[in-house]
Amino acid sequence: MTETTKKPSVLFVCSKNGGKSQLAAGLMNQLANGTVTVHSAGTKPGTSLNPQSVDSLAELGIDITGEHPKPVTDDVLNAADVVVVLGNEAKVEAPEGKRLEIWNTDEPSERGIEGMERMRLVRDDIKARVRKLYAELTGS
Repeated sequence: MTETTKKPSVLFVCSKNGGKSQLAAGLMNQLANGTVTVHSAGTKPGTSLNPQSVDSLAELGIDITGEHPKPVTDDVLNAADVVVVLGNEAKVEAPEGKRLEIWNTDEPSERGIEGMERMRLVRDDIKARVRKLYAELTGS
């Protein structure tokens, strides 16, 4: 592969790497089907995935049960072409020359919406953003 045909790489970051960044990674992996390298990480990784995040992706046929929260490392930051920070808790600076996006995602709990209903709304908000990013990365 030449540099011009290099597969784009994206890193999704949230604070615990148990919910939003895992949702985004799962959605991008399904959509890209191997055409984009996808990473997810947390600034303060939790101990497990959010079960509702796992369930909301399972509703779309996406299985992330083998995933686990991972820390943001210099290696993964440097490997990504685009660093996407989800929500307002995580703070990350992208290395020079890397594109940084902040996605202030929908937070239904602020409107009193909880449980799976909340998670579906969060998932669908992230899904729309992932589709847009995928189109930009691949030109499709």
